Amino acid sequence: MKQWWGQKETLCFDAMTMIVLLMILSCVAVESRRNETLAEHIRRRPGIPPKFLGYTALSSIEPGENPPYSALCKGRKRINECVSLNPFLTMEVDTEGPLADVQNVTVTVRGVLNPDENDWIAVMPSSESNFIDNCPYVKLLYLETGDTQELPLLCKYPVKFQHIGKADSQYLNCKNSECQKKLGGFCLAKTCTGSITFRLINIRSDVIFVFFGYGLIHPCILLTSKSLSFANPLSPLHGHLSSVNSAADSMRVTWVSGDYEPQSVIYGYNNYSVTSSVTTFQQSDLCDTDLGPATGFGWHDPGFIHTAVLTRLLPSTSYEYQYGSEKAGWSKRNKFRTPPAAGDSEVKFIMLSDMGKNERDSSNEHYLQEGALDVIDAVAKEVDAGGVAAIFHTGDISYATGFLVEWDAFLEMINPVASRVPYMTATGNHERDFPGSGSVYPTPDSGGECGVPYETYFQMPSQGPDKPWYSVEYGPIHFTVMSTEVDWTCGSEQFTWLEKDLASVNRSRTPWVIFSGHRPLYSSAVADSLLSEILRQVDSSMMLAIEPLLVQYKVDIATWGHVHQYERTCSMQNWKCVYKPTKNIDGIDTYSSSSYAGPIHVIIGMSGFRLDEFVDTPADWSLVRISKYGYTRFHATHDLLQCQLVLARNGIVADQFELLRSPSSKFTESNTNL
Repeated sequence: MKQWWGQKETLCFDAMTMIVLLMILSCVAVESRRNETLAEHIRRRPGIPPKFLGYTALSSIEPGENPPYSALCKGRKRINECVSLNPFLTMEVDTEGPLADVQNVTVTVRGVLNPDENDWIAVMPSSESNFIDNCPYVKLLYLETGDTQELPLLCKYPVKFQHIGKADSQYLNCKNSECQKKLGGFCLAKTCTGSITFRLINIRSDVIFVFFGYGLIHPCILLTSKSLSFANPLSPLHGHLSSVNSAADSMRVTWVSGDYEPQSVIYGYNNYSVTSSVTTFQQSDLCDTDLGPATGFGWHDPGFIHTAVLTRLLPSTSYEYQYGSEKAGWSKRNKFRTPPAAGDSEVKFIMLSDMGKNERDSSNEHYLQEGALDVIDAVAKEVDAGGVAAIFHTGDISYATGFLVEWDAFLEMINPVASRVPYMTATGNHERDFPGSGSVYPTPDSGGECGVPYETYFQMPSQGPDKPWYSVEYGPIHFTVMSTEVDWTCGSEQFTWLEKDLASVNRSRTPWVIFSGHRPLYSSAVADSLLSEILRQVDSSMMLAIEPLLVQYKVDIATWGHVHQYERTCSMQNWKCVYKPTKNIDGIDTYSSSSYAGPIHVIIGMSGFRLDEFVDTPADWSLVRISKYGYTRFHATHDLLQCQLVLARNGIVADQFELLRSPSSKFTESNTNL
């Protein structure tokens, strides 16, 4: 069965890859990807350490020095200025800059004679000249990552964009009008005005606003603004935390800056200081292919990623910290709380998956997740209230999928929570998968990122590069995190590690074991496309390899994402329900672990991405199915493990269950073994 599935899958995706390749190669002439002019520019700059030669995180590169994307379509054409005899058209920006790290900027177009629903304004990196070219073939690059919405067919992807008629209700009906020419008491030329407010974050490069007409498919340029700079392109930004070990005596801080020089973290009442290590990535570090957006029109300079490990900490203790340097500036003063150490009596934490990002200014961009803001804002309230020790995000993190400026947007979005508690992650298909990259599933879901940005931004206590599996213990829980996208077959390096890790758990110290990965072993979801119908939501070969480990080592709960809904099973083995919970006196489903039967599987992929539907007639092992945005909240002691599904919009607990370490008087009836 396993071998047959693998053959079928390989044949399917070899064919799919060839089709996409032929479609793109039919209109793409490949030039050298190496940006020699830019590389020479960097080498000329004094003071750049040799290890950073060839990297492009230099905010002072002038517009025009970064040549166009190397893949040129035969149908590619220079976008002309729109044919217009309108002498009244102007564009105003409410600031001349420089811009703060986060700033709202209002762009107003005046003098429009015929406002149209296809008029739109884009925010573009001003260092890119090739946005003025039209590349129809990029529609294929959007589609390969799974995004089917209508998006701009430019040769350089915009930071964000909005249609004026949707942003300003007075634009299309010309309620905000001006008379440009009068004759006597009559207006001979009435024009219309429309405004858009963009929320801009520091992306370490200058930006411009471009007013386009004729829609997203065949755009033409009406007006272009002057370039706006950020006040400090070196700013230390988007700090987020992750655990280093189970002793809770250390904490990793990771942040982004435009500066390649090491910076510092100042923390604690004694103002301890630790120096950051610095890394980055460039196009050549990503998948070496012209089939993905990451190395071409979706590329954006990531800046430099700094990370430092804070030591001499105590468990369950609050600390203030600040990161940066005199040259780059300093972050605001933040506060975090260390989680409880392994074996401590209690822990509370949050688990979610498939969240992605959305824009607070209602801008559009590739792959927005409509539930993301509601979920992260609800989680922020939980963190504000105190008691949350950590957050686990089990794959499909940002959905940047090769449009790299969107990593900045995601990191900025999660900062209010990730800067205060450890933000622990697992890799998903939209971080890792790409044909020929060594991923288990050769789909183009990462857009050519192949896990490089993910592992650079989120440095977990993993086993090494492209080995993103790890374990950590908080209080009475042992967490084991696998990668469903890297070889998990019996005898593989990951499988061997998983078995060793699960066998090593001291159940006296951590009586509960939670296992997490991205793709689920069980699901009742309806396939949402021909591709997912071919692959199905569940890979039976992974179930045959991984489930025996979960049963053998008595994993209590297995949490998964990938499917965009919430689903809870009874205790499972081999597609069969082997143990059903009973109601306690409060009406809560309760599983007794006094006699272990199998793991409870919980799909938690309802945290941002558009929601999936369930089959009409689910199997009897599927106990609860909810397709609403939310997250899961856990509370554990040595004797009790509780889980609640919390809906993001209203905070309602839509499902809850608990596990007891020993039989309790709270039971009203005997458990049913099936």
